Amino acid sequence: MMKTIRIALDAMGGDHGPREILRGAWETLADYPDLEILLVGDSGQFEGCAHPRLKRIHAPEAVSMEEAPTRAILRKRTSSMVVAIEHVKEGLADAVISTGNTGAFMSAALLILGRIPSIERPAITAVLPSRKGPCILLDVGANADCKPSYLRQFAVMGSVYARKVLKVENPRVGLLNIGGEEGKGNELAQAAYALLKETPNIDFRGNVEGRELLEGTFDVVVTDGFVGNITLKSLEGCALFCGEVLREEIKRSGLRGMLGYALLNRCLKACVKRLDYTEYGGAPLLGINGICIVAHGSSKAPAIRHAVRVAYEAVKNQAIERVSEEIRLLAS
Repeated sequence: MMKTIRIALDAMGGDHGPREILRGAWETLADYPDLEILLVGDSGQFEGCAHPRLKRIHAPEAVSMEEAPTRAILRKRTSSMVVAIEHVKEGLADAVISTGNTGAFMSAALLILGRIPSIERPAITAVLPSRKGPCILLDVGANADCKPSYLRQFAVMGSVYARKVLKVENPRVGLLNIGGEEGKGNELAQAAYALLKETPNIDFRGNVEGRELLEGTFDVVVTDGFVGNITLKSLEGCALFCGEVLREEIKRSGLRGMLGYALLNRCLKACVKRLDYTEYGGAPLLGINGICIVAHGSSKAPAIRHAVRVAYEAVKNQAIERVSEEIRLLAS
């Protein structure tokens, strides 16, 4: 008999709220017969969603994107985000997904679930598209100031996640730096390089310059949360800028531009699909003692579906247990 995997879904977060989240959850149930989704939020907004494997959990409050993380968690103990995480703590769910306030989600997960034993700091990850598949970048905001040992643990956690969830057989690990040669960078980068070079069970390939990040030559790239967050937001801004420039030039070119767009439409759609964050689902909070997935705040049903898939694979492949084993070996 198959073991049922239960995933708690914070239905009140993000830009599109319950409607898109509900649609994504409903569609995902068709993919996995052993999956049960706990829809957490204002049950009055879930009227008419009857499915034997879709359970409604009432949580009357929601954490907004603007609220200070710690204050929101302490004041809103009956929010959909907190209640969803508490279901993991109590063993009523195997994983939790939220499209809401990332800082609040990290704070709540850390407060309620705690860290995996021996983990010094958890990390927020981003799964980026590259020329040869997904690339994990971490940390992207949880720890502005890091020690070299944090980056070593990030590398171990990222490698396990890449193997178990993204199905990368031997993840290539890199250190984000200002140059490719050993000895480059500030004190943190140089000390982290020395540690990573001696770390067992990871395939450390050296430094990664920012321009190489999307080349597909690395599967896991580690950095401190300050640099990681700036890098991630710079990439997002560049992508938006390029899209706007393309639209402006097509309009400016008149009929000739429209004809060119029509001829390239299939290619452009393929490019957009390769760069689409929804294809990679959500990003995990690594180091938390429970599977916690952050989905993009603007996620619609397809992105929710992929986020559930990521959470399902993490549970199925015992990602937390594998990270715990690797960290224990590192500490011994």
